[in-house]
Amino acid sequence: YGGNANLYNIAVSEYPNLLEVLASESGSETLIVPSVGPFYGNIIDQANLLKGLGFSMAMILPTLFPASSRGIATAVRNFVEKSGIKAVLYIKDEGYISPEVVTELVNDGYISWIKYAIVREQTSDDNYLKSLTESVDPNMIVSGIGEQPAIIHLKDFGLLGFTSGCVCVAPSKSMQMLQAIKSGDFARAEDIRSQFTGLEDLRNEYGPIPVLHHAVALSGIADTGSHLPLLSDLDEVVLQAVAEKSKELLEWERS
Repeated sequence: YGGNANLYNIAVSEYPNLLEVLASESGSETLIVPSVGPFYGNIIDQANLLKGLGFSMAMILPTLFPASSRGIATAVRNFVEKSGIKAVLYIKDEGYISPEVVTELVNDGYISWIKYAIVREQTSDDNYLKSLTESVDPNMIVSGIGEQPAIIHLKDFGLLGFTSGCVCVAPSKSMQMLQAIKSGDFARAEDIRSQFTGLEDLRNEYGPIPVLHHAVALSGIADTGSHLPLLSDLDEVVLQAVAEKSKELLEWERS
């Protein structure tokens, strides 16, 4: 529960209730990963609230300003020491934290796993990820940008798996794609991946969080309500496109 859940904008005062809901509504075999941050004050306050609640890890939401690579590392260390649980490191921009500093955090035992989400024009051309996988076990790194770059990330860079927003609409198809990649059936994986492009293209154009938020509602899965500020609802013409693509995706999921 991080970016797509818009935990960037939740009040710290609401955080204990959120954690209670996540814990009570999840299945016995479900791994819940809450998030904290993105700013240091939130990270530390939420670390204290997480302590002793039974969560095994939490993801630190990234921010570029005001922040530095070494400052991020200090925040990670302080979070882990105060909360008593490991951190999921979310790398969304190249300037966020250097591979060298990431390696130090991993070697010192502060990191549970890494969510890698730097968007590239060519997924295969990624010197940062290449450097990271040379110094950190790729089995600790998860592709964090949905289905679109996942095949190359797993096949060429050896990453463990991928995160997805569209699993909110088509969970079994996304899992089938992961299984196809793991078994080496890349043609089937590509065929599945292509079915996600309609909704993913809208997410890329109008924002991954708001499009997914509306997709869950407009496909008929659940009433998600209005966006929590600092986000806002999308325009009606965009919502029509989101409704069309999300319903197509859900129909495919149920086929």
